[in-house]
Amino acid sequence: MTSSNPGQATLFTSVPHACSYLTGHTAATLFIDPQRHLDVAWFTHLTGNGFRRSGDFVYRPHCPQCSACVPVRVPVEAFTPNRSQKRNWLRNQDLTIRNTEAKFDQEHFELYKEYQHHRHPGGGMDEGDPQRYVEFLLTRHADTYFYELRLHQKLLAVAVADRLSDGLSAVYTFYDLTVPKRGLGIFSILLEIEKARRLNLKWLYLGYWIKQSPKMDYKCNFRPIQAYRNGRWSQLDDDR
Repeated sequence: MTSSNPGQATLFTSVPHACSYLTGHTAATLFIDPQRHLDVAWFTHLTGNGFRRSGDFVYRPHCPQCSACVPVRVPVEAFTPNRSQKRNWLRNQDLTIRNTEAKFDQEHFELYKEYQHHRHPGGGMDEGDPQRYVEFLLTRHADTYFYELRLHQKLLAVAVADRLSDGLSAVYTFYDLTVPKRGLGIFSILLEIEKARRLNLKWLYLGYWIKQSPKMDYKCNFRPIQAYRNGRWSQLDDDR
């Protein structure tokens, strides 16, 4: 492990490890001192420079031989939904949406466990540990919103997002997989874009996009979309 101190934060580099996204690749991670509490302005600055968080752990990929992980964000005012997204939005207008306190909730946790069990079996996040759940979704670095999506009191989804100085950062979404026609993952992003607009925020940060990963193609359907490459944000071209 090595460290450096650019300005206000100490950075560490992890030892090489197996890549979680691309089979056969080796990865490394650049991360902020985990003991460091970041205010919202500094956390926003880091997000704008390609960092993400898992709980209080703030990181970005730092792989010498690979640059596949590309941070992406949606410019809220410029976003225009396509036909499929418009249909998705209309299809889910019968849902009740509520912004709840960011804390442990047993009902949320049960839905999260069910989602992980079916979507990511054996991935280490389906073990049913409430402490790991809290440590993953909550953070000291920003206000976190839990958007509940319900149909006639039944919980269908929870979309988790951080409030930054200039935008919302989509942290994670988990939902009921027995209603696939609703497209709740897509709807949650549309919802977060609309929430950011109402809060007069400029961006919805969507984390990393990897061209070689078909599971991440959905992010590029939210147009226009920007990518962070070589230290600057620019529009992600159609040919990518």
